[in-house]
Amino acid sequence: MSQITSLYVYKVAGQASPGVETRDLIRELGLPVDGPIDPTQMVSSAAYYGFFAELVDRDPDGVVLPLRIGAAMRSDEYGAFGLAWKSAPTLRGSFTRAERYGHVLGSAETYSLEKTEEGFLFNLEKAGDGSRGMLLSNEASMSAVTTISEEVSASRFVPMAIYFKHAPLGNTSVYESYFGCPVHFESGRDAMLVSNESIDTPNKLGDESIARFFDQHLELQLNSLKGDTELQQQVRRAVANVLSEGVPKLSRIASELKMGARTLQRRLSEQGYSFQTIVDMAQKDLAQRLLRETDYSLAEVAFLTGFAEQSGFTRAFKRWAGQTPRSYRLRAR
Repeated sequence: MSQITSLYVYKVAGQASPGVETRDLIRELGLPVDGPIDPTQMVSSAAYYGFFAELVDRDPDGVVLPLRIGAAMRSDEYGAFGLAWKSAPTLRGSFTRAERYGHVLGSAETYSLEKTEEGFLFNLEKAGDGSRGMLLSNEASMSAVTTISEEVSASRFVPMAIYFKHAPLGNTSVYESYFGCPVHFESGRDAMLVSNESIDTPNKLGDESIARFFDQHLELQLNSLKGDTELQQQVRRAVANVLSEGVPKLSRIASELKMGARTLQRRLSEQGYSFQTIVDMAQKDLAQRLLRETDYSLAEVAFLTGFAEQSGFTRAFKRWAGQTPRSYRLRAR
């Protein structure tokens, strides 16, 4: 089952407008109403998304609730992860730690850092069904990342741009006023664009030796959680290995992993994934790597990633990355 840290539950509830009842929603998640808050205690991501959507419906200022939640976050509240984020020498170090250790805050969220022509994209991939609560959660996550980046950077931090896959849930000017930069909806990604200068600006309390200390602690935490993420990664690798033969059926991948097709489907569903979602992830990862690192023609990249026609590949890539394969290749080099 895909999970997410209970810290987010308390932060969401804590930012509700005065008079909005939250205690019953917290109890429904099986959490104590008055804490204590333990970032290592998890809740099901599906239940969290439902909680988030319900609270936004109750709150008269619900549309801006995700932004308020993110603005209230502080790195110390994330436990060892937050301390590693804060003590990293630069924001690049903070982002790479999120990329490596983000799953200690739950298996639902995966972060990655991507070099582009304009700067660096800090990408968020979240397991789920695209429900309204999940979209609200994505907004809160981007808001929180912006806030804790501002908190730790020694220079004034402002993103170059924010990207969301979904359509705006409110007035776009509200988002741009909050983030202080252009905000692009229906862009094919959930991400924050950071300048080359900002990413290598020293952090206020950056200390490599302290960061390494917390890295060791996070490695132990991560190892204890690997069972939750290994299956998704195994399926993704198995899919990527055979994409040049066309998109594989679930039954073939299940056979390679020595389990029944229904068992694989059930276990993926418990972790918040569908087989098609993982196929998309594998195709996207492979396509981006081939476009960045090889000189294969676009038709060859399409074939190697499981597409019968280049036109289908181009449409899918625009959905994944918000740009054409040709534009991505030019910007990545």
